[in-house]
Amino acid sequence: MDLRTAVEVIQAPLGETLQRLSAALGETIPHRAVAELSNCTFAPFKVRGQVPGVQIGIADVAALRSLVPACGAWQGRAVVAGAELPLVVLVSDVPEQSSLLVLVRTEDVVLPEEVLAPAHSLWDLVTAHAEGLRNEAIPATLAVSRAAAAARAMTLSDLGDAYGTALTALLTVLRDRAVDDASARSRAVDLAVTALVDLRSRADIERALTEERAGDAFGRLAESLRRVLRGRGVRLDLGTPGAEEGADRRIPAEVATTASAVIRSAVHAMLDDQRDVSRVHVAWKVVGTALRATVRDDGPGTLTCGSLDRRHAAERLGPLGGRSEVDAVPGWGTTVTIEVPLGPPENPREDPLTVLGARELEVLGQLARGRRNRDIAGELHISESTVKFHVAKILEKLGVGSRGEAAALAHEWGAAAAR
Repeated sequence: MDLRTAVEVIQAPLGETLQRLSAALGETIPHRAVAELSNCTFAPFKVRGQVPGVQIGIADVAALRSLVPACGAWQGRAVVAGAELPLVVLVSDVPEQSSLLVLVRTEDVVLPEEVLAPAHSLWDLVTAHAEGLRNEAIPATLAVSRAAAAARAMTLSDLGDAYGTALTALLTVLRDRAVDDASARSRAVDLAVTALVDLRSRADIERALTEERAGDAFGRLAESLRRVLRGRGVRLDLGTPGAEEGADRRIPAEVATTASAVIRSAVHAMLDDQRDVSRVHVAWKVVGTALRATVRDDGPGTLTCGSLDRRHAAERLGPLGGRSEVDAVPGWGTTVTIEVPLGPPENPREDPLTVLGARELEVLGQLARGRRNRDIAGELHISESTVKFHVAKILEKLGVGSRGEAAALAHEWGAAAAR
């Protein structure tokens, strides 16, 4: 397995990563199916391939974690969805929560270490890449994650209600002593109880993979900020959330990582775009259905919204419907306020880009990729003054005040993908 293969796997679109990974491993580890349980907020559990008569589920894969003591590889036979199968289980500890890759093999022979080691390294690379995408809060990835999370939550809720109601009704009948055949009734009760427990277990695993406690997420943010400020002589004050600030509330992983990425951008802007900053205060709390964060410094109070725009803050917040504000008071310091909704709006907004013409959409697509007016002019074969005119009309029609806000809308509504 060469480096080119690894590059092709991690460069694949999110929805094709498992397919490429399966193909890359297929030559050295022939398999009928592959399942992934990872740190990907877009789709933490994925399966490719089939095993006749076996339906691999998220709880089945999660149960295999105990086979591998730490990170590494395991091979052998194990029970999956009621069937004993030959498996290879790869565990990566690159993210804080270990990620599993399970390959259902076509043959039951012992694989040498020189086969397992490269496979495990490739899995480490894939999970590290996914963790990087998550931590950097890439706008396109965030938009997909938010849409997938909404669909996943609705599906889980509908399935949970349907199965829970049916199984509870079944239990009510079976527990009726007027029903004949005590042994059959007892066995049916056990099966129904097991099914209810399994249903709740699967929902809990899904939730654990896509959500985290607000307090834990803040702790990870604090540690990353300490590393940033360690050699700069700047004091970091933390408003660590307590119970009243929602420390125990579970929030979507993409919300926590987006807020963290924007906070880090704000801290860098305060230190790099101003002088004489000696203290930075960071805090967040869960307020109703949103995560609200504040970053405050004791600098000269000269920070502008443009500093955050250049660091793609609006682009990151856009796909999740978040926003940021900069309140700079000369001589007294700057406060940046960030708010990110915990979920999509109940009443989806209409596409704001429908007010733009075809040429304006082309210009917006170029602008969303961070290109300057001169580059946009060359790409679209128009003059630079014409580009400036289109940009001004775009800002006016969208009702936004900066190129960064327009770019955020472009990422959120798909114009950034235009060619």
